[in-house]
Amino acid sequence: MTTTPNRKYSSLDQFLRSSPLCIDGTVDYGRDASFPVRAREIEASVLFADISKFSARTAELSSTETLVFVNDFFTWMTVPVTSHLGIIDKYIGDEIMVVFSKEFGSVDAFADSLRAARWMIENDGRAYCPHIGIASGIVTVGYVGTSSNYSCSVFGAPVTLAARCAADDTFRDAMATRIVFPASEWTYASLEDVFPRANGEPEDDEEDDGEAPGWSLHEARKANPKNIEALELRCIEWTLCRLPTTNASPEQSAKRVVQQLQSKGAYRPR
Repeated sequence: MTTTPNRKYSSLDQFLRSSPLCIDGTVDYGRDASFPVRAREIEASVLFADISKFSARTAELSSTETLVFVNDFFTWMTVPVTSHLGIIDKYIGDEIMVVFSKEFGSVDAFADSLRAARWMIENDGRAYCPHIGIASGIVTVGYVGTSSNYSCSVFGAPVTLAARCAADDTFRDAMATRIVFPASEWTYASLEDVFPRANGEPEDDEEDDGEAPGWSLHEARKANPKNIEALELRCIEWTLCRLPTTNASPEQSAKRVVQQLQSKGAYRPR
């Protein structure tokens, strides 16, 4: 993964290895039932993005074609992570989980997560129409697993809330492609503060508000996410219709890739 000039770390593991831990011990239950607890607590914003209508879109794909389909999505969505100072935590099914923090180089982690989400949607030439949820707060970055087999991950209420926001249907009347987050996290004067018009974009009229075209900020609405106390959410909606910029859909591309691999002897189906 290529780093940007302000990017401090390229992975959670690199962050933990380079930072003082707030907890570094071992839990021992005896009879070889022990595990390490090594982690650091930080303030962060967590972003979840997944593919809309994933089950329906992969219903006619084989398991291997589905793998290609999902990896195409992950490759496409990874670009804004590197350019907006986020670190990928994990890929889960058809979801990508990304973490942003001042510890990683952000000045405003929530704004960086919104800008990364904006890039994902505006550059969705494959028409994945991702559902995106964001939430912020104290999280724990730590090693998860056993002493012999472990990885790095992020835990905490913001992780759960971000996932719930991505799946939330409070704004079902809005376009499918939207960014949902707790209303309490919006502290900006206007959408222009985080979604400015790009240099060179034409203004429609003299009363243009300066915001990036195609975006609309919804007022707060009450929501009841699963297993979370009721709260108010806000939504930034992509209001333009998205037409794919490639000739083949991701589903068709996945089928073609598998066929090509098989013709080259690189895929031997069971």
